[in-house]
Amino acid sequence: MKRVFACLLALVVLAGCSGEARQSAAPENRAEGLRARLLAGDTTAVFVVAHRGDWRYAPENSIAAIEHSIAVGVDVVELDLQLTRDSVLIVMHDATLNRTTTGKGRVADWTLDSIRTLKLKNGCGIRTKHTVPTLEEALLAAKGRVLVNLDKADRYFDLVAPVLERTGTTRQIVMKGSKPADEVLALYGKYLDEVIYMPVVNLDSENAAELMQDYISDLKPAAYELLYAQAEDTAMPLRMRDTLRGQALIWYNTLWDTVCGGHDDDLSLEDPDAAFGYLIDTLGARIIQTDRAEHLLSYLRQRGLHE
Repeated sequence: MKRVFACLLALVVLAGCSGEARQSAAPENRAEGLRARLLAGDTTAVFVVAHRGDWRYAPENSIAAIEHSIAVGVDVVELDLQLTRDSVLIVMHDATLNRTTTGKGRVADWTLDSIRTLKLKNGCGIRTKHTVPTLEEALLAAKGRVLVNLDKADRYFDLVAPVLERTGTTRQIVMKGSKPADEVLALYGKYLDEVIYMPVVNLDSENAAELMQDYISDLKPAAYELLYAQAEDTAMPLRMRDTLRGQALIWYNTLWDTVCGGHDDDLSLEDPDAAFGYLIDTLGARIIQTDRAEHLLSYLRQRGLHE
């Protein structure tokens, strides 16, 4: 009888372990949760965007930079696209290879096979072991784990779309651009059921208010990237905070002082409340793109604004 009981107990334990194994083998798709929060206009936390991946840790726009960004807990990885001579999309910011790789010349003049022979440089311009990823490779690294903001993608989105479909990452994509609302609908309307389009609006422009009204009425985007140069020019940022409250999330970049009224990454090292805090508390930002993702994450976690 004892032997029978022991066997039954062992079977129960094994069944439980098997269930745990199945559960761990099918982890939750974090990207879907982030997408849902973004589309719902969640203001209880602040989304952190790693600019070109975490380029202080690994070469910008590299797989290693994407992996590190995900590991530290960012919500969105921003990547840039260029097109090779043989029409392959690669992840790279510049139109030339000179700054970020061991090669020279225009990306458009090189085939993918030739670019594969190059090494990426780090932020100090030093050669590394890392190579240039294709868009497909980058998306597979990010699949299910983080949202991806594709910059410069609107130049050839008909080439981007098949890669998204092939990798199963369409619903992870945030595409941004500054085209008027009618052009966005004409060019990308068929993709916007799944791809999240985010307008970029320079609030210092004379037609900023008109552009915003067109976006609000025609596109109803989930988020806007807003830019302004001077700290004292707060009329439009404050107006947009009030206009977009309850309608869309506000995204600010803290990369340089001239895109966020001086409340940038450099200031955040001295006074994070005056930089990140001002954008969050005064201007209503709930998405911040930074070159110092871990620093921003630490600040937000201290304030209960990020998990």
